Amino acid sequence: MTENYIDIEGVDPVAVYGLNDELIDRIEKSYPNVKITARGNKIKIKGSEQEFTDIKAVVEELIRMARRNQDITAKDIDTLIALRKSDEILDKKLYQPEEAIIHTHAGEPISAKTPGQKKIVEHSSQNDVLFAIGPAGTGKTYTSVALAVRALKERHVKKIVLVRPAVEAGESLGFLPGDLKEKIDPYLRPLYDALEEMIDFDRLQLNLTKNIIEIAPLAYMRGRTLNNAFVILDEAQNATQIQMKMFLTRLGIGSRAIITGDITQTDLPKKQTSGLAPIQQILKDVEGISFVYLDEQDVVRHKLVRDIINAYEKHEEKKEEDSE
Repeated sequence: MTENYIDIEGVDPVAVYGLNDELIDRIEKSYPNVKITARGNKIKIKGSEQEFTDIKAVVEELIRMARRNQDITAKDIDTLIALRKSDEILDKKLYQPEEAIIHTHAGEPISAKTPGQKKIVEHSSQNDVLFAIGPAGTGKTYTSVALAVRALKERHVKKIVLVRPAVEAGESLGFLPGDLKEKIDPYLRPLYDALEEMIDFDRLQLNLTKNIIEIAPLAYMRGRTLNNAFVILDEAQNATQIQMKMFLTRLGIGSRAIITGDITQTDLPKKQTSGLAPIQQILKDVEGISFVYLDEQDVVRHKLVRDIINAYEKHEEKKEEDSE
């Protein structure tokens, strides 16, 4: 056993330790062979080098959360530890801060945190069109937006176009209050949320005003040609086959595209077929197009999300077996 220290700088230690050190105690219980003592701005850890490395990574994430004024709960601790203990992730080299895709406007590195996200980064640099397919919580959209922002900052493209199908899941746009922008904004909110972390408010508003960054429903893409743009189609499982073809044929000179989606979750009416599932066969042999598949091991949300995905997959497998 070795003795190591972690310095807590720039944040209130209570935000990281929890009231009466409850968060630190939660970490300690997850590592039975480790003794953790938190005093002032220092955390003393007695344990193996690997355990210290894992705990340090968890604490550093807690510090980043505290700097963003996030309320940290015991469940957050469980999620971070589950990610560190995941064999799929530990068997792969994680991106380090110096290998960050970009930094937030607060200076925090945004890096690929899982093997699937790393594949998105690698394949996007090698292909003009990338399909990132996987379940909720795997960071498909967030990683893709980070790549788009980097391309814009490095002047590889002149604009970013973020697109989502405005599927009316139980609500009719015509009956929602407000003008057209107010009606479609709820469908596009996840894209705004990602951008607001990566670009400071004033610059983001300026870019939106000048259409350097454009966020729009998929239907608005018809008839356009997008040159020198980084284009993202999010929630592509809600695009019909006709819409998918329409979107892919919008790409002009100097443009790149990432299409994200989860083929297991579609909000399309029963009579309509998702364009995401068949596109895998249609374009599988086209040079310059790549497919990346993420799974439950790439989930970076609450650890229960991974369990929920596994439960649904087992349920679907059982249905298939029963129907045979």
